[in-house]
Amino acid sequence: MKTINKLLKFNKKKGQYTPKNDGSAKNMRKSNKGDAKSPSKSTNGRQEIQSPTSVTIKDLLKPSATFQETPQNGRVRLFIEKLRLCCVMFDWAKEGQTQSQIESRGIEIKRQLLLELVDFVGKSKAVFSEHVVVEIMRMVRINLFRNLPPKVHQNMIDPEEEEPVFESAWPHLQIVYEFFLRFIVSGDLDVRLMRKFITIDFVNNLLELFDSEDPRERDYLKTILHRIYAKFMMLRAFIRKSINMTFYNFIYETERHNGVAELLEILGSIINGFALPLKDEHKLFFKTALIPMHKVKPLHVFHRQLSYCVTQFVDKDHTLATEAIIGLLKFWPVLNSSKELLFLNELEEILELTQPEEFEMIFKLLFKRIGKAIGSQHFQIAERALFFWHNEYISSLIADYRKDILPIIYPALQINSQNHWNQTVSTLTLNVLKIFVDIDGQLVEQCGKRFEAEMTKNEENKNRRKENWELVLKSC
Repeated sequence: MKTINKLLKFNKKKGQYTPKNDGSAKNMRKSNKGDAKSPSKSTNGRQEIQSPTSVTIKDLLKPSATFQETPQNGRVRLFIEKLRLCCVMFDWAKEGQTQSQIESRGIEIKRQLLLELVDFVGKSKAVFSEHVVVEIMRMVRINLFRNLPPKVHQNMIDPEEEEPVFESAWPHLQIVYEFFLRFIVSGDLDVRLMRKFITIDFVNNLLELFDSEDPRERDYLKTILHRIYAKFMMLRAFIRKSINMTFYNFIYETERHNGVAELLEILGSIINGFALPLKDEHKLFFKTALIPMHKVKPLHVFHRQLSYCVTQFVDKDHTLATEAIIGLLKFWPVLNSSKELLFLNELEEILELTQPEEFEMIFKLLFKRIGKAIGSQHFQIAERALFFWHNEYISSLIADYRKDILPIIYPALQINSQNHWNQTVSTLTLNVLKIFVDIDGQLVEQCGKRFEAEMTKNEENKNRRKENWELVLKSC
């Protein structure tokens, strides 16, 4: 939006596209006045405007009056004419190709016209009659709803880490998106009238565009779809269902969709507005879509948004904490250290919202996994698991159930304190052991004796196996 505002300011300083001094503009102004005073002979009383199907690039290249030099009563007609001129489409040159002079000129003129439309929509009021809205929605559909080009990247990418793919038609698309966004958020828009145009089919077409590889386009789509969800209550259930189906297809079929992060951002805002108690359909979506989404390979691309949605659900209904934690343990990455770090981060956020009664149900299963993370040779994983004790609330929960938790994790703590190659991990481990000693020194001592007994037993079993193998070799 900032970019569009800069373009509009620059456009005003530079001056709009001005027609040649051949009297065409004057003739147009005269015709505008005449049309405004005397509507055409059509039965519905509408003004006679050029048929939308007859607009070509030749019409686009003709001189066009500006809104500033057009009388107030002729601006709506001029607005419709410019909307129809903006329905002229171009084949954008690919890298290494050149466009003809006529196409290049037409592209620039259309860009100027689109900027004029954005400025007009932002400043004008009470111009959105049904006839005007028909033309607006037609122009938006023609410009935005298209077949997306073949994917450049085989897998999903993080735009912050890799070079994203940019849409070649973005100089026009950006302004059309900005125009439609300003139109849809306008306070003068009649929602009841717009129900004829913002339909299920329209929303489906918008959702298909979320798979665009251009992050700038997805960002506009995210904002527009969120505004539609807020304004058109009758479409809310359908939008949620459509997002759900997109996620199901992503999880169980393709594992490839460029707009997952943006759809999750929209969903996070939607979840935040859910009324309590949560409906069964929302809980079902949490269990069947959000939790299984942790298993896909490109999790790192959208994990921040996914984690926010999960924590929003748990914050709304604390009984979902057990579902969330069990789900994370079910899909826990064993061989992917970067993904395991994401899981540990999310796990801490969920535990902060977990009530003691839910914690009691899952802590044994949970700390078996945390114990393995503490004993990991990957120092970042071990370090992240040990940082749980830096969280006061989680540390208090652990202290309450220390008699069951410490025996589970003591072997990993003891081995880390003596043998871990990373000094930071060893120090953090000693700090955790000190916390347990301060709380319950007797328990630590009992766990220490049990650990030594197990180590002695394991050593005896090892020696026995060695002796047996020696006997086998001698007999051979």
